[in-house]
Order: sequence, then C-alpha cells, then structure tokens
Amino acid sequence: MAADSPFVSDVPAAAALDAWREACAATGCPPRVDAVRVPVAEAVGRVTAEPVWARRSSPAFDASGMDGIAVRAADTVGAAETTPVLLRDFAVVDTGDPLPEGYDAVVMREHVHRVGEAAEVRAAVPPYQHVRSIGEDIAAAELLLPAGHRLRPVDVAAAAAAGAVELSVRRAPVVVVVPTGDEIRPIGTDPAPGEILDTNSLMLAAQARELGCEARVTPIVADDPAVIMQTLQEATAEADLVVLVAGSSAGRDDYTARVVAKAGTLAVHGVAVRPGHPVVLGAVEATPVLGAPGYPVSAALTFDIFAAPLLAALEGAAPRERPTTTARLARKLASNVGMDDWVRVRLGRVGGDVVATPLPRGAGVLTSLVRADGLLVVPAGLEGHHAGEQVRVELLRGLGEIGRTIVAIGSHDLVLDVAASALRTDDPLVTLAGSNVGSLGGLVALRDGLCHLAGSHLLDPATGEYTLPYVDKILGAEDVAVVRLVHRDQGLIVAPGNPLGISGIEDLARGGVRYVNRQRGAGTRALLDHELSRRGLDPAQVDGYSREEHTHLAVAAAVAAGRADAGLGILAAARAFGLDFVPVAREPYDLVLRASTLDEPLLAPLWELLARPAFRDEVEALGGYSCAETGRRIR
Repeated sequence: MAADSPFVSDVPAAAALDAWREACAATGCPPRVDAVRVPVAEAVGRVTAEPVWARRSSPAFDASGMDGIAVRAADTVGAAETTPVLLRDFAVVDTGDPLPEGYDAVVMREHVHRVGEAAEVRAAVPPYQHVRSIGEDIAAAELLLPAGHRLRPVDVAAAAAAGAVELSVRRAPVVVVVPTGDEIRPIGTDPAPGEILDTNSLMLAAQARELGCEARVTPIVADDPAVIMQTLQEATAEADLVVLVAGSSAGRDDYTARVVAKAGTLAVHGVAVRPGHPVVLGAVEATPVLGAPGYPVSAALTFDIFAAPLLAALEGAAPRERPTTTARLARKLASNVGMDDWVRVRLGRVGGDVVATPLPRGAGVLTSLVRADGLLVVPAGLEGHHAGEQVRVELLRGLGEIGRTIVAIGSHDLVLDVAASALRTDDPLVTLAGSNVGSLGGLVALRDGLCHLAGSHLLDPATGEYTLPYVDKILGAEDVAVVRLVHRDQGLIVAPGNPLGISGIEDLARGGVRYVNRQRGAGTRALLDHELSRRGLDPAQVDGYSREEHTHLAVAAAVAAGRADAGLGILAAARAFGLDFVPVAREPYDLVLRASTLDEPLLAPLWELLARPAFRDEVEALGGYSCAETGRRIR
C-alpha cells in the first residue's frame, strides 16, 4: 500500500453512511435537488416537493353512481314485490351524470319496469342510494399528497381529479459515472488478454436510471491521478452524485481515495461489507463522490447500500425497500466474522417452505447477480449459518414466481441448462433453478427437504452401479423415484490437437501435466478416484488434484485459458470451448426425487419436456449425449 493512501478499513456500513452524510453536509452539498414544476402527466416517479392540496372536490357535484332513474326516495315508500309503486316523476340518468335538482336517490336500470311513460319499482330505496355525494372521493382544500411522496400512476390521477394541472416535484438527480483503469475497454471491442470490458459503467448507470435518476457515463479514464482529478472536477460541476469506478482499493494504480482526499473531503475508505470492502465515500466541490470497487458484484452492492439511500435523500423521499421473506438455507454457509456478508441466493418453494440456495460468492461473478432471486445478509457478528437454518431474505423476485420454481440441487449438467431455457420459453412463469454442489450434496439436500430434484451420477466402486446404491444409503428405499435424464460421455478435456499426447487417466500422473479437478462430492470426482484406484495411482501423483471447479464448463474454461492441461468432464463442455476430448467412460445421469412429488403440477412441465422429440434432438446435438432412456423411471 502506498504511504499516502488514506486507507481506513472495516467501518460498519451504517456508520460509513452516517459519516458520508456528515461530510457532505460539512462541505456544502445541497440536502435536496431543486424543485421544478411539471405537467401532471409527466410527474410519475418523481417526488413531491410540496404538499398537494385539492383545488376542487371529486365529484364536484352529487352524481349518479349507476345507470337508471333518479327518484325521490320518499316516493318509493311501501314499494315491494306484491305492492309495486308506479312513478311518473323521475329522470333517466347514466353513471356519472349530475343528480337532477329535487331528486335524492337512483334506482338501477335493472330494477325498473317501464309501464308506458311510468316507471314501476318493486322495492323502496333509501335517500342517496347509488348517489356519489359531492366530495365523496376528494373534498376541496383536503390534503391529497404530502411532500416527499414518490408519485405513482394512481397519485397523478387523483391529483388531476382534484384540479391539479402541474405539480411541484424534485427534479431527477443527475449521476455521472466515471470508469477508470488502463485495462478497461469500451463495450463492443474485442478485449485482449488482461483487458476488461466496461460493463460496470453500463450496470451502475442503469441502476441509477432504475431509481429515477438521469445518468451519463464519461469516456474511460486512464490510471493517471491528474487525469482522474480533472475528470472528477468536471463531473462534479454537473452531477448530484459522481461514481468513480475502480481504483478504490490499495494497489499501485488505485488512486481514487487519494484523488478524493486531495480534491475535497474523504469521509470513508473501506467498509465492513463483503463484497465491496474497499469503497470510497467523500465529497468534492459540494458534490458527493462514491468510489465503487472494480469487481461487478462489489460495485452493484455498494451502489445499493450507499448510493441508493443518498439519492433518495436528495429527493426528500424514503429509500425504496424490497419485500422480505423467511427461507430455509439449502446448504451450509460460512462467513467471516467482522463483516456484513451479502450473499446472493436462488429461491424456490419446497413443501411448505421457501428454500434459499447460495450462489457463487466471488466479487467478480456477475452471473450471481443475474441469477439471484434474493439477498441474504449474514451480520458481522456471525460465522455463518447451518443447512436448514431459517434466514431472512430480501426478495428480488415475487413470491408468486418463486412458487413456480423447480429447485434442482446436485451435479452439474448442460442438459439442465437446456431444459431451464426451454421451460422458460414455454411458460415465462416456470423456472428451473440449479445449484451445482455435486451429486452427493444433491442427495443430502433432497433427504433434508431442500430441493425438488437431485441430479446424480455417483459411481459405486464396489458394485459398479451408478446412483442407486447411494440413494439406498442416504434416502432409503421408500418414497424415492429415480428418472433417467441421459447417458453421457465423460473424458479428459485437453487443448486442441492434444499437444501433450494424453491418451488416458494414467497420463495424469506423469510429470508436466497440470490437472483441474471437480469438487468433493461430485460424481465426476468419484469417477476420477475410481479410475485412479483401478490403475494403482495415488491422487497425490496428479499435479492439480486439489484444484477444484464446480462445473464442467469451468473445467473446460480452465483448459481453454491454458491454466490447466487436462480435466475430467463431459464432451459437450469440451465442444463448447473448441477443445479436444479423450473418452474415459459413458455413464448415466439421473434425477432423484421423492416419489410422492412425481405427479405434482410443478414438475409436470419438466416431464412433458423430457418426452418431447425436439428437446431430445437438441440435447443430442450438443455431443456426447444419448436420450434413448430420457424420462424413463428406473426406480
């Protein structure tokens, strides 16, 4: 860390936000954005800058609430089915018409029987039946909306009914996003190794617009403190908030904290939040400045935690809050004490419980944001949660959608990804949410009632059988169904042309071959261990045996990037990356579930899909798959 880097670590998030607000106030940052008058039709989403008082009543007159006839209630006294009353003094009215002078009730058209020019009624009516009295909805001079209210479509409709033509609202805050870094390249370019596309700016600007702000992104700024300083000062001249992207940590080229401290006031550098620890909070030339970390998950999270409440305060509104629910945790979740740990989760309803499955937690795993249904916060004082424990989750999707989610936990296979896409295409409300924890982890999750399906291809070395022996050990023989998904080819994924001449498992133990493995409990790892044992090889002889990935695609990606020479995986993953493949085994991959759930409506779309010839053709086109038994119940 550079000597002049003013790094302060582990400030609690709430304290950091308070310190930022105090620094902004002390440096003259306006507490609110300006008020402007806008036409009622353009006010949705804006926040009222002053109370909205009704200028007129609604309705502004006694009005008919139904189609029918206006009558004097007194004239209908005694009317009944056996003693109808014949009225000659009445007026025909439609819904919304002013009630004619001298009348005080309305009889619905369906209850009126015409007898020549007269009207026969067969029930007495009370005064003001089906009459909307003046001011029933809104009374003139009534407070309609308070200041600090974010306007919805219904609000502007009510304001217009109360006589408003324009409303005084806070203008949209302006957010300027400044991407920094010598390695950052514009979206649409083809980045070379070591270069990164500027997706963070796209995301952060979109987050600002989602909150109703105006947002713009500056050109990418190089890692030069003087240039960053100049761009920052130019941005503060037009912004209500400036977000500097990257450069917020303590590396050689991380200048954000120093630039903010030199140009204005540095309030906080480093918060007790994971991911997002190296955030910078300060103010420059009476404008708040947020230094967001360069990792996308960290950047998105710090915007939610710090920028969102500040922008709401600038509009004089309460921060937008997401609904929450209680869920059972699908697997053990460890956390570092001393930091609030924000974990993205997938959600589904299993039995009567909502189940939360943690997604990959790396600060650079952008897909964890894409797939997240909720956010789970592990407070700084906890070391984590055990599987099955009840936790509070902030919802990113509605509970109705979550109720139509098929939760699949276990071994990774591309067929489940294809199925998830096909199911969503058929019905946008159906989701297949997979979590890749390995075959063994899936069976345990099914046992504990934490998923609908467990994907498994565990080989039992003693019997040579797949999956069924483990089902008996973990789940027992009762209330268990096993459905064949596919047969698939497993083999060694190697670089194009197989430059090291790898011909089989035995070559992994020779010098100069770097291997990438699957995680403990994965069926692919069990297959490797079995094949090594058959050849009398010790896993310690395999260079890279302890290096783990959680999916076949991640293994293929490691080989494609040159970080490994070989990894055991499926043929489809090798093809996806243009790699070569050395066959090792053909194995079954099965779906394990409770037999009592086989006919549940939630799973019906999946069984229908597995029976579809077009789906099977699509799977076999991936390479290395056979769908000859797809959908067959083998237990």
